[in-house]
Amino acid sequence: MGPKAGRGGRHVMGKSIGLIGLGNIGAHFGTRLLAAGYELMVYDRDPAAMERLVDKGGRRAESARALASQVEIVMLCLPIPTVVASVANEVADGGAVRIVLDLSTTGPSVTKEVAAMLDRRGITFVGAPVSGGTVAAEKGTLSIMPAGPEATVAEVEPYLRVLGKNIFYLGTDPSLGQTMKIINNTLYATSLVASCEALVYGVKAGLDSKTMLDVLNVSSGRSFATLERIPQCALDRSFPVRFTTELLHKDVKMCLDEAEKIGVPMIVNPVARQFLAFAISQGDGDKDNVYPIRHIEHWAGVQFGRKPDA
Repeated sequence: MGPKAGRGGRHVMGKSIGLIGLGNIGAHFGTRLLAAGYELMVYDRDPAAMERLVDKGGRRAESARALASQVEIVMLCLPIPTVVASVANEVADGGAVRIVLDLSTTGPSVTKEVAAMLDRRGITFVGAPVSGGTVAAEKGTLSIMPAGPEATVAEVEPYLRVLGKNIFYLGTDPSLGQTMKIINNTLYATSLVASCEALVYGVKAGLDSKTMLDVLNVSSGRSFATLERIPQCALDRSFPVRFTTELLHKDVKMCLDEAEKIGVPMIVNPVARQFLAFAISQGDGDKDNVYPIRHIEHWAGVQFGRKPDA
């Protein structure tokens, strides 16, 4: 069921919705939901982030609990699992909420804990992590991986269709979407680090940076790192922050920890985690995850790409 026309041409749903977490990704979620005509209540600890969505038509909540006391469906877009768990506990105290839709990368273990806690309070939980970065979030072309009770996922699907293009239902266990997400991010991290090493080698051997990407991206060595992230960030040396090194490291570590819990060996992926950990130790935690290519360049004595005016 989609939105229906309300007063002043605005669309309203039979169900009220709220969004907690208005950072780099969450701000785009709020903007898209408002642009689609949904009535939306918003909350973020950062008043400026909240004000940007209020200016676009969102209703301000004074706290997570206050929001959950006024809306039936609460969406979470938060940075780390501990924050998701903490906010979910606040939300559970709200008197109106009946569905929590987690769009964060929370990981399987914490997702199971949160789902069980909410279930005891009579609230249904859907884990629906997203992939594609800030550009895809702005355009509404994200991949979304919902998991939870089938009827509940069907109920929230109209909202997911506003936020993303590729929706993959992964089963009734809310943790399965999270498992898929951390697998995805770990594969991205490992391919990114490997690509950075190989491209810096190519530069030192005498190859042109852009030509290498052109060849790779029509050949078997291509990946999201070579198709999107390295061209967007490193080729022109701009390094805009799309997804931080710290957050990527968090996801890889989570994947390795979860794999170890169920007895799956990981041999190659830990090297990517170690490199990201090194980069964080050098002050790159809040920088985009492509930025650490600079360490490889420093060790090699060359630079990949160049500024447009260089």
